[in-house]
Amino acid sequence: MTPPVVSVEDPDTHLYGTRCFMTQANAATPTNVMLSAIQPTSQLTLGNYLGAIQNWVQLQDKYNCYFFAVDQHAITVRQNPEALRQATLTALATYVAAGVDPQRSTLFVQSHVPEHTQLCWILNCYSYMGELNRMTQYKDKSAKSGENIPAGLFTYPVLMAADILLYDAKLVPVGQDQKQHVELTRNLAQRLNNLYGDHLFVIPDCYIGSKAAKVMDLQQPTRKMSKSAENTMGTLFLMDDEKTILKKFKKAVTDSDTVIEWDKERKPGVANLIEIQSAITHTSPEEIVHNYTGKMYGHLKVETAEIVLQTLRPLQQKVHQLMEERTELEKILRHGAEKAREHAATTLKRVHDAVGFYT
Repeated sequence: MTPPVVSVEDPDTHLYGTRCFMTQANAATPTNVMLSAIQPTSQLTLGNYLGAIQNWVQLQDKYNCYFFAVDQHAITVRQNPEALRQATLTALATYVAAGVDPQRSTLFVQSHVPEHTQLCWILNCYSYMGELNRMTQYKDKSAKSGENIPAGLFTYPVLMAADILLYDAKLVPVGQDQKQHVELTRNLAQRLNNLYGDHLFVIPDCYIGSKAAKVMDLQQPTRKMSKSAENTMGTLFLMDDEKTILKKFKKAVTDSDTVIEWDKERKPGVANLIEIQSAITHTSPEEIVHNYTGKMYGHLKVETAEIVLQTLRPLQQKVHQLMEERTELEKILRHGAEKAREHAATTLKRVHDAVGFYT
């Protein structure tokens, strides 16, 4: 059964390129909660920033926010341990540098809250092999793993369900490729609710905002910008130096025409550059196009690069400062994990009581 899609006229809350969970008040949650996560398998991209992180700053005033790095999801693919630790810290430093306030939001690392995997084990015991085997992402990723397919890749969606259900999420903004995982989460929640009572889990719905910044690959503008793209010239990483950023924009794919128009079908590359400017400057694409009357693609590329650089310079400086002075960042993460565990422990206690664990 396909999960219901809730369309909400709030452009700030559709977080592109992340897993974002928003909850509404219920018996277990006294305040509205918004929770979002990014997998720290590589450097964060301009897509992560424009589609998610810059929105989080505004959401802090509307919701009780939890932001974390999903390092446990990351190891479904073999990682270099030191690189993963570094990427995890850098991701959280980027949240803070972008304006996420640790005084208003809860920042933490997934592995620092053991309730995620504890709930995952219980959900594993109520999941069926057949429904996990039907997961499209499992089919795609396992095909690339050869004969030795990690069991974690098979049960990955159950951990995602635990992430959602642990914080009583009601609305789940996800991309098309994640809707099937929300469907599984709903099925598991309903299955346990039927057994132990409707009070156990909130049944989540897919959430689609009215607008969202969607950054496409600079070399393949019909595909979204990805951390794992083979050709890194199409991906703009937040910590790229100025020379690299300018080079990537200058080499961005456009078309053989010379007229600057906002047309995603005919001119996806040009439209992508326009929308990047629009997301940063909060100027409409139509107004940006008007400003380029009589200008060439070269002007659009260079000026888009400069707009991005103006945004990233202070962010990069703050990230470097936080990474050099680890004490402040580590204090934020310890405090965040403690706050997250308070909510997580309440949910897990409820589940333990329901399934019959002696507590």
